Amino acid sequence: MSVIPHLINGELVTENGRAVDVFNPSTGQAIHKLPLASRETIQHAIDAAKAAFPAWRNTPPAKRAQVMFRFKQLLEQNEARIAQLISEEHGKTLEDAAGELKRGIENVEFACAAPEILKGEYSRNVGPNIDAWSDFQPLGVVAGITPFNFPAMVPLWMYPLAIVCGNCFILKPSERDPSSTLLIAQLLLEAGLPKGVLSVVHGDKTAVDALIEAPEVKALSFVGSTPIAEYIYAEGTKRGKRVQALGGAKNHAVLMPDADLDNAVSALMGAAYGSCGERCMAISVAVCVGDQVADALVAKLVPQIKALKIGAGTSCGLDMGPLVTGQARDKVRGYVEDGVVAGATLVVDGRGLSVAGHEEGFFLGGCLFDNVTPEMRIYKEEIFGPVLCVVRVNSLEEAMQLINDHEYGNGTCIFTRDGEAARLFCDEIEVGMVGVNVPLPVPVAYHSFGGWKRSLFGDLHAYGPDGVRFYTRRKAITQRWPQRASHEASQFAFPSL
Repeated sequence: MSVIPHLINGELVTENGRAVDVFNPSTGQAIHKLPLASRETIQHAIDAAKAAFPAWRNTPPAKRAQVMFRFKQLLEQNEARIAQLISEEHGKTLEDAAGELKRGIENVEFACAAPEILKGEYSRNVGPNIDAWSDFQPLGVVAGITPFNFPAMVPLWMYPLAIVCGNCFILKPSERDPSSTLLIAQLLLEAGLPKGVLSVVHGDKTAVDALIEAPEVKALSFVGSTPIAEYIYAEGTKRGKRVQALGGAKNHAVLMPDADLDNAVSALMGAAYGSCGERCMAISVAVCVGDQVADALVAKLVPQIKALKIGAGTSCGLDMGPLVTGQARDKVRGYVEDGVVAGATLVVDGRGLSVAGHEEGFFLGGCLFDNVTPEMRIYKEEIFGPVLCVVRVNSLEEAMQLINDHEYGNGTCIFTRDGEAARLFCDEIEVGMVGVNVPLPVPVAYHSFGGWKRSLFGDLHAYGPDGVRFYTRRKAITQRWPQRASHEASQFAFPSL
C-alpha cells in the first residue's frame, strides 16, 4: 500500500508516526496510507513559508501572474488524471470530478489578473503638494483547511489568490481524499512557484490546532462543518488571526404554482442527488407552495430517482457514485430511519441498494421524503447525502419564513415565472447566495462565495473580490514634497485641508 507524502519546501516528505487509511469508496478497500502531521512537521512547513515570504512578496505581481498562467495550462493538460484521482478517493463520477476541476480553474484565471486586482487607489493634490494613495500588501504566512467533498475546487478557491497577493500558503486538505490535492500542488511547483511558497501537510485536529496556535500564521481559511468552523473562528480570532470559516447548510428550493415543473424537476435531480448530495450547496429541501405543486413534483421525481444510474465513480455515464466513507453512509441511513420514525412519508427508499461487483462499496440510493415538517431532524440538520425532503406550505410568505427561520443561510433558490415574486424573494430572503430558476447559485470566480447566519463565520466571503481583501492589508500613504522656496509655520491643531 503506497504512502501519500507531505509537500514541504518543494520536497516530498514522509514521517513515521500516526497514519490513517485512504479508501476507495466504490470498493470499500483501503488503497493508501496517509501520515498525520506532527506539530514538528507543521512547524517545518511554517518555517519554510516564513523563509520564502520576503522574496515572494517583493516579486512583481505580473511575474506571480505568469506562474498562474502556466499553472492553469498544466491543470487543463492533466484534467483526466486529476479527475481519476478524485473519483477513486471521493467516489464522485468522473464527469462531476472534471466539472469540479473546471470551477477551480476559474479561480486560477481570476488570480491571473493579479496586476489589476492589486492596484491601489491614488489621489493627487489632496492638499498643497500632498498626494495620497492606498496599497494592498500581503499578510505573510496564511493557511487553509479544506473538506473532502471538493478536494480540487475548494483549495483552488484559496491558495492561488492568496499566493498572487504575495502570501505564502500552507494547505491542510482532507485526509479522506488527498491525492488529487497533492498532485495539483505539485503542478503549481512545476509551473515555477518558488519552494516554500506553498506547502501541503496532511493531518487531523493536531495539525489544525498547530496552525491555529502558530503566531507566524496570520490568517486561516476553512470550509467544512459548522461546529468546526465555529471552533476555528473562535480559536483563531482569539489569537488575533484573520479568519474566514465557511460552515454547514440546509438549502431550500421554493416551487411556486407557476413554475416550469419539468425544468424544476431536472434541476432538483442534479442539485439534490449530484455528488451523492455531498455538497454544501446541495438542495435538500423542496418547499412546495400548494398541495397541487407538491403532488405533481413528487409524481415526477419518483420515477427519475428510481432510474438513477449508480455505480463506481470511475465508470462512465453514471449519475451517482458512493458516499465517501462507510461512516458517512451509515450516518445518512440513520437520518432516513429517523425521518420514518418522526412520521415523514418515505416515498423512495434507497437504503437497500447494492451495486453488482461492488457489494462492499459505500453506496446508498436516492431517497425522497414527503410531508416533512420543520420540527423534524431531517429538516433541521444537514444530512449531506442523497436525501430530498418535500415540505408543503400555502404561500410564498410562509415559504420565506421557513427559510429565514432556519439557522443556516448558505444557498437557496426559487422556481417561478413571476418577476414580482422572484424580486421579493431575492430582496427579503436571509441567505447569502440566491438563485432564480438556478438550483446551485454558486458565484463565478470574479464574484465571491459565502452564506449568512451559521453558514459563515467571519466578515469576508471566499475568493473573488472578498478573497483579495481577506489575503491583503490596506496601507494608506500620504506624501508631501514641499517646494524649495516655501516654508510653513508649525501647526499644532489636527491637520485638515
